[in-house]
Amino acid sequence: MPHPTDIRTRTRSGTKPRLLDLFCCQGGAAKGYADAGFDVTGVDKDPQPRYPFRFVQADAIAFVLAHGAAFDFIHASPPCQHDSECQRIQSNTHPDLIASTRTALETAGRPWVMENVRGAVPKLRAPVMLCGQMFRLANYRHRFFETGGGFTLEQPGHPSHLVPQAKMGRPVPPGHYGQFVGNFSGVGLARRVLGVPWMNRDGIRECIPPAYTQHIGTAALELLAAYRLEAAA
Repeated sequence: MPHPTDIRTRTRSGTKPRLLDLFCCQGGAAKGYADAGFDVTGVDKDPQPRYPFRFVQADAIAFVLAHGAAFDFIHASPPCQHDSECQRIQSNTHPDLIASTRTALETAGRPWVMENVRGAVPKLRAPVMLCGQMFRLANYRHRFFETGGGFTLEQPGHPSHLVPQAKMGRPVPPGHYGQFVGNFSGVGLARRVLGVPWMNRDGIRECIPPAYTQHIGTAALELLAAYRLEAAA
């Protein structure tokens, strides 16, 4: 099991609530939470040199069990490959960490959200779905968010999908949205559309657009503010 290493302090503010970003990859979720007003720390078992905030290389589940209570809010994106359409087509095998991640989050005793793809929905509890159309992104990219620890999200309205999508992995024709999965072409376009200019193709194909987690982070900050008012009463 990797031990916590490589702690980077690119963003520090003692006045901001602390957010723990588990299975952080290249930091799409992190950027949205930082934009909402959190001080973000990311954890991943693999080195993430493109991660734009404080980073710890460690096993995510072990880390949250040991340190999760020190944070104000926790986000987890356990690997989605087990439930993704691409991996089923390729007959690849990957670990299913949703249940063990949920148990660890509940043990930490902090408000939390856990994200995954459509294929994982039967294993998620009452997830909220977010789509790029809800945030005026030129993309659909549905992601599903289970909440817990006293935190809840309302399901936003889902605008109709009126723009056609390019075929998976193909160049994006005029008047179409890209899917940006697999070995797709158009990294520059994907960076602009999803709002992740620091990412490479590997990060883009799995990332959460920051607009999604800025929305979640704003709701989380409202909950934390309510907790502070209650404690001060």
